Amino acid sequence: MLSNDVTTGAVVDALLLTAKSRLIAPVRVWRRGPEDFLLLTEPELGEAVRAHLLRSRFAARCAIELEPHTSALVFGEAEGLPGELPGTVEVLDAGLEPSLAEEEVERARIEAGVPAWGKELDGSVLPAEAGLDETHVSFTKGCYPGQEPIARLRHRGHVNRRLRVLEVESAAPGGEVLWEGRAVGRVTSAVPGLALGYVRTEVPDDAELSVGGATARLH
Repeated sequence: MLSNDVTTGAVVDALLLTAKSRLIAPVRVWRRGPEDFLLLTEPELGEAVRAHLLRSRFAARCAIELEPHTSALVFGEAEGLPGELPGTVEVLDAGLEPSLAEEEVERARIEAGVPAWGKELDGSVLPAEAGLDETHVSFTKGCYPGQEPIARLRHRGHVNRRLRVLEVESAAPGGEVLWEGRAVGRVTSAVPGLALGYVRTEVPDDAELSVGGATARLH
């Protein structure tokens, strides 16, 4: 059912996709035991993931239940799961108090180009557009929903846009990215000095762009 090979490690990033390879949910699969897998996803996606898997269940012995957890992202060393941001660890149910402002964490996420659900990721996004085909997809495992379009795009096609980090003094989510007077993308997340957004692939890396009247460049 998932886009990645969950036998390759104790914690594996993967996607749950439609047959047309549109995103249902990103998940992190933690194998806690021989027959015990925890699928970590966003709180608002938990029920959707459970319902989708239940509809596809073939073995009656397979139980699929919601299991709520709290999650903290620790910069540095800690006991937990590898974090999605470079140099971080994800710790579950630790009751830790925040020591960084939300904007600081958001800046680190944007600078690393890590997409977030509801900002860079939704049901309209193809995995390759967000770079998830490099981190959340196996091209050697057996069949799963959405596999054929993903493989065809990788081997015989290309996406028209990709998620890029932009250097820009100020921007707002939803703002158009302009190149030579025409719209070539849109901003999805922003903090002062940096933004994340989808930009058409024909835009050169050294292009001078404009976002909301401010000069921008690809990071």
